[in-house]
Amino acid sequence: MIIDFHTHTFPKKISLQVVDKLSEASCTVHFTDGSQDGLKASMKQARIDYSLVLPVATSPGQVEKINSGIIESMETLMSEGFISFGCMHPDYPDFKRELAQLKAAGIRGIKLHPTYQGMDLTDIRMMRVIYAASEVGLAVIIHAGWDIGIFDHDYASVDMILKIIDEICPHDFILAHFGGWLNWDKVEKYLAGADVYMDTAFTVGDVTPLPGAPRPPFSTRNLDNESFLRIMRKHGADRVLFATDSPWMDQSEYVRIFNEMPLSPSEREHIMHLNAERLLGLRS
Repeated sequence: MIIDFHTHTFPKKISLQVVDKLSEASCTVHFTDGSQDGLKASMKQARIDYSLVLPVATSPGQVEKINSGIIESMETLMSEGFISFGCMHPDYPDFKRELAQLKAAGIRGIKLHPTYQGMDLTDIRMMRVIYAASEVGLAVIIHAGWDIGIFDHDYASVDMILKIIDEICPHDFILAHFGGWLNWDKVEKYLAGADVYMDTAFTVGDVTPLPGAPRPPFSTRNLDNESFLRIMRKHGADRVLFATDSPWMDQSEYVRIFNEMPLSPSEREHIMHLNAERLLGLRS
């Protein structure tokens, strides 16, 4: 089994418009049209069994609409191979009630994106949502490190993540982009081995530049396989989640990269599906 723990989709009517806009901002290509149909076709080609979809609320007003749609369509999504986390915006006023409703509905976690939500991870508004989510038993996945499309400030640095771990000790705290995109040295020194999960989204393999756009100076800064394996083994394969960040990485290429890595059978099983199965409640 293969579970992709980090993907994105958008409403079909606007999906291509959204991913085109984001591609221009990041100077990188997208590998699906951003729709559920596009992701489903990509999963079939890559032989991925389930994809976790991570919605991001960029304003408080989006929270209820996104979450109610996820709850209403949970069974249908699951039958298509999709599982979805809920969303939360740190400025949403009644966040405790909304988190409790997600938990009661069977949603397993929420996604927070400090960059696109315009505040540091250690902003008190972020911290109280992370604390409240952990209190009700929801996993929290955050965008960690720099964002390729908004390169003005690191909204979720390793130092900020360490403060969250130290002051909140959140349960099932998941750091996207292997603990902090472009912060690889500090991730290896300070986060590898911490009581957190790390996903592999947008971490290994080449970043494909958008044709005709200026080549991003950071396009070759993803981890090489040797560095990835070294950090992964320091952290522990039981805390690493296979993830692609589709549509921003090609799922088939990502599966190929991991199939060719010199992983032990146990490492491969935990990274590719066992850890995700536990977090998503797919096995007892």
